[in-house]
Amino acid sequence: MSGGQRHTEPLDVHLIAVRDGTAGTEVLLSRRAGDVYAAGCWHLPSGHLDGPWEDVVTALVRETREETGLVVDPAEVRAALTVHHRSPAGGARLGVFFEVRRWHGAPQVREPQVCDAIGWFPIDALPEPMVAYCRAGLDAYRAGARLAVHFQEPGDSIAFAPGADRLRIVPDVTGRA
Repeated sequence: MSGGQRHTEPLDVHLIAVRDGTAGTEVLLSRRAGDVYAAGCWHLPSGHLDGPWEDVVTALVRETREETGLVVDPAEVRAALTVHHRSPAGGARLGVFFEVRRWHGAPQVREPQVCDAIGWFPIDALPEPMVAYCRAGLDAYRAGARLAVHFQEPGDSIAFAPGADRLRIVPDVTGRA
């Protein structure tokens, strides 16, 4: 090991629930609220693993049910991409984004202490303000990327700002995005 201290980072799971809408492909987003990071910004339903015994697919299925009320069969979960992110404050994390196209139920706000709205939005016309990390994941997903780096700088906004877009797509082994 080089350096001194081993580097560890939190692991997030993100739901990209996709449906065909009247204006094309739509994605499910929730608006963060209360005493949470990025309150007032739109974000994908997401969360963290409940300890070392929970795998990423189980965590996604659980978080989806807890946050939106949607019931997802683990067999319907598809790996979309991974984003290595650093916030403006310097904290880094790894986000695993999953696509789901089939579920049971209708989305609803299930955790009003951390979310005050939920809705479907055209993937090509995302609402503002939106968490920059989440927007980077969706932009990379739309580009067909499997891996992206989104390292924000001190002073960058938590909300997506086109002039400070820090998304870097890492080409896959085929050389495509």
